Amino acid sequence: MESIARGRRKWKRKVVELRKRIKTMQGMVGIDDIDVKVSLIQALIPIGLNSVCEELQREVLKLSGPKSRHGKENVRWGKQWGSIYLLDQKVPVEVPRVRNKLRDVEIPLQVYQRLQQPYQGDEQVFKKLINGLSMHRYEESAQLVPEVFGLSASNMSRRFKTATATQLRKLMTRRLGRYDCVAIFVDGKRFADEGIVIAVGITIEGEKVILGLAQMNTENYRAVEQFFDNLLKRGLRFEEGVLFIVDGSRGIIKGIERKFKGYQLIQRCQFHKRENVISHLSKGQQTVWRRKLQMAYAQESYEGAKGALMKLLRELEEINPTAANSLQEGMEESLTIYKLDIPMELRKTFSTTNCIESILAQVEQYTQRVDRWRNGAHIQRWVAAGLIEVEPRLRKVNGWRNLSLLRKKIKEELRRKSGEENDFLCEHELIRGGV
Repeated sequence: MESIARGRRKWKRKVVELRKRIKTMQGMVGIDDIDVKVSLIQALIPIGLNSVCEELQREVLKLSGPKSRHGKENVRWGKQWGSIYLLDQKVPVEVPRVRNKLRDVEIPLQVYQRLQQPYQGDEQVFKKLINGLSMHRYEESAQLVPEVFGLSASNMSRRFKTATATQLRKLMTRRLGRYDCVAIFVDGKRFADEGIVIAVGITIEGEKVILGLAQMNTENYRAVEQFFDNLLKRGLRFEEGVLFIVDGSRGIIKGIERKFKGYQLIQRCQFHKRENVISHLSKGQQTVWRRKLQMAYAQESYEGAKGALMKLLRELEEINPTAANSLQEGMEESLTIYKLDIPMELRKTFSTTNCIESILAQVEQYTQRVDRWRNGAHIQRWVAAGLIEVEPRLRKVNGWRNLSLLRKKIKEELRRKSGEENDFLCEHELIRGGV
């Protein structure tokens, strides 16, 4: 009984929708806006093809008047075959022609010109192909009527290329001044032999925003500086201080320090730090030391975490000096989040690069279907398309209600560091003066 009732409700919804469509089409007779008419015709595929001829004839009548009228400036001039788009599919139609006798020129039909462009550009094609529909099987799976043409793999490839290039341009040119970012995640991913570095901002409301991407073979600090230069030109705000979360790349860290000096705090990913350290150990030791490092980073205070790590450092110096050096390098930067004294939920969010890595994993669901990367432009278009597709579905970061507290703590830490630096410079000048 429940399934019968559900079926009836579904049928009623279909009837209501059909009545709305019929009412909409009836209302089109009195509409003079060509763009409105075209969008309605293209959206209503079942009756759209029949309505196209009616709209074309209506415009011909408007331009040339009734057939029986004599002495007209604009006259009917036969017909020719053309094509229009219904949604994203090309259909052949017979197009009437109108000619101006005095100027001896053909008058183009505005309705026909509008209908020659895909509905919503190539967005429909982009949505289908980015979500898994094969270009080689597009024609057999997407035809609405038998007369549809122009759906070959090569044609779909060109349209998809145009759509993804538009997505890349949209991502790389949108203004960033409207986003008040309190933290920025920076990470890279390799596609074939090319590296793509991505920046994701966390706004004061907890929203995740794709700030931009850049192609880099190596994460050299000069390339990173140029990447941030582009973000700054687009209006990236940093004057209130920003917490940067990175995987530990020296080039990225140096680029951040040079470009945002005095306004940045750097948090190294604790997960990457732990894995880098145990990579120097034997397989038999890795499980034990992974647990030890994890317990050290689980301490609630800066003093507790620093003391536990120093104890492990002394142990490692006896077991494996190389692993000890790896732990010591950048240890303070892996503890930055402890110095801010923020709630545990926020600390978990910003102690690793999991936030941006989960975004890259979602993008990979789209890019993994590419068998061969042809060049850097090909990679950038696909990555940008994936990022824009993913962005609207991103959730707020855990603990986002405490982000205003995080900003306050960042400002306090920056002032403290600035004071220590000034004290050091004064002391250095006194020593030099005494010498």
